[in-house]
Amino acid sequence: MATLEHRDAARLGLRWVIFQRQLRAVFANSRRDLRSSEPAQILACLLIGAVVGALVEGVRRLVIWLHFIDFNLHHEATLSAGIGINHLRLLIVPALGGLLLGAIALLVRRFRSSEIVDPVEANALYGGRMSMIDSLRLTLATLISNASGASLGMEAGYSQFGSALFSSIGQYFRLRRADQRIFVTAGAAAAIAAAFNAPLAGAFYGFELILGSYLTRALAPVAIAAVSATLVQRSLGEPQTLFSVIAPMHLDTRSYVLFGVLGLVASGLAILTMTSVTWIERGMREARIPAWLRPCIGGLVLSAIAIFYPQVLGSGHGAIQYHFDFRWALVPLLVLFAAKAIASAVSVGSGFRGGLFSSSLFLGCLLGAAFAQILALIAPEFGSQQTAFMLVGMGSFAAAIVGAPMTMVFLVLEATGDFSITAGVLVGVITASTIVRQTFGYSFSTWRFHTRGLGLRGAHDIGWIADLTVARMMRSDPKVVAGDMTLKMLRAKYPLGSAKRVFVAGPDGAYAGSIDMAIAFDPKYDETAEGMRLSELARGAKYFLLPGESIRAILTRLEESESESLPVLAARSDPKVIGYITEAFALRRYTQELERRRSAELGEQDLFSLGQSPRA
Repeated sequence: MATLEHRDAARLGLRWVIFQRQLRAVFANSRRDLRSSEPAQILACLLIGAVVGALVEGVRRLVIWLHFIDFNLHHEATLSAGIGINHLRLLIVPALGGLLLGAIALLVRRFRSSEIVDPVEANALYGGRMSMIDSLRLTLATLISNASGASLGMEAGYSQFGSALFSSIGQYFRLRRADQRIFVTAGAAAAIAAAFNAPLAGAFYGFELILGSYLTRALAPVAIAAVSATLVQRSLGEPQTLFSVIAPMHLDTRSYVLFGVLGLVASGLAILTMTSVTWIERGMREARIPAWLRPCIGGLVLSAIAIFYPQVLGSGHGAIQYHFDFRWALVPLLVLFAAKAIASAVSVGSGFRGGLFSSSLFLGCLLGAAFAQILALIAPEFGSQQTAFMLVGMGSFAAAIVGAPMTMVFLVLEATGDFSITAGVLVGVITASTIVRQTFGYSFSTWRFHTRGLGLRGAHDIGWIADLTVARMMRSDPKVVAGDMTLKMLRAKYPLGSAKRVFVAGPDGAYAGSIDMAIAFDPKYDETAEGMRLSELARGAKYFLLPGESIRAILTRLEESESESLPVLAARSDPKVIGYITEAFALRRYTQELERRRSAELGEQDLFSLGQSPRA
């Protein structure tokens, strides 16, 4: 009996081992298939995009529920509409939420002090690699901020966890760098598409902001992720756009000219809004307010503003529809615009987490309404076009802040279905984004990188430059000679033609300069060669490279030294020559890497091949 039991157990154990091996084989094959197959990657984006759409809808419902609980809202009311908010809650919730956010940040900083990498930074510097844990931290902080009434949107949290989910799966399947960047882009596109029920806007958000370019290779995975997320969101929730506009809009040529003027005004105010965030941050630092207490202070300021204008709370989604349905007078519009701009800047500057996507749309809506009313004072016929100016203001202001012009154009097109007004939005968006790019030079995300000391102007892949290091490129057989060696001895050791350059070391082995062998064999030194020490002939001791420096540093240092090769030292504290790099090899490797990256982006293996095409 015992023997039979042992046999059964052995068979069960053997089956379990076989099952594990088969499972590992399946995962190994799936890794290989996804890494090497573009259709498999598109299918993966379809499936993961659906998950992102469901998660976005779930978080959106959670935020709405938290708003009802925190501010005691009436049924079907939205926080940013400013209707039915409990005044006592309005006074205490933003500050308490800020205090909670600061306490959590203080606690988390003790265990995980690293900066959170967002999708733009991940694609620019790290080849699309993101941390899921850090991204969940940011999403939680954004959720707490939004639930507390901060004048920011959830879009930053949505795009962060959407991109991180795609990134984590891409890292598991060990995707190539170009494919990994596309996966991160697809994650952000899916999240924004589901958040706004706008697949075209979501896809172009990914292209413009997260990938930094429009690549044919990326079109299918990014677009399919955006469509999949939108369809799932629609099936789980009410398929409503950001706003609804029913009234027809009749435009003439003068209107399009004025749309350009509105874009000009929007660009100036957008720049002022972005820089005001930095002013508030600097002011809090100079006041020596502890970082954990700043969100609480910001919450108090936010409550003080919201007492008079409660529409400054939240992202602004509900407020946008409110102002399309109800017309305010000019002065209240201008005051609300200023209040919302200050509230948004205070929210970001004090440490609340979130984005300015939705807030910039609301600000643009208010700006367009005020602009139309000012025009109506001069030419009353423009009063009937206020809705059109509100739409153009939304697109222009948001394009200037977010830095994604075509995203805003498609957002309006998908919401209205009106091509004439979309053309007007395009005029305002082009004007605003061009002026901001030419004068200020940053979108809000890249401006935040600038204030952190990162020289990023977009998501273009520059991280590979840092990966192409001296240590990976150097030759490890440098010709090192002692500084007290005579020139005659050098000539004997390295006859003419056997070496191009030698590196001179001092008594302690430290680098003391280099000697071009063509100069070493110059006839003018023939008479003094026997007594001349190499330390007298060595030049360029201040020009050298370190193992961790990038190709950019290599080329810059070679140009400064006007030399064909440079030594590589072990470290600044240990200046011994361990290798060298030639200019010709550095330029060749740089060119090869550029070609390889471009080929990978376009999905072509032999893009730069000069070979003949196969015969038909």
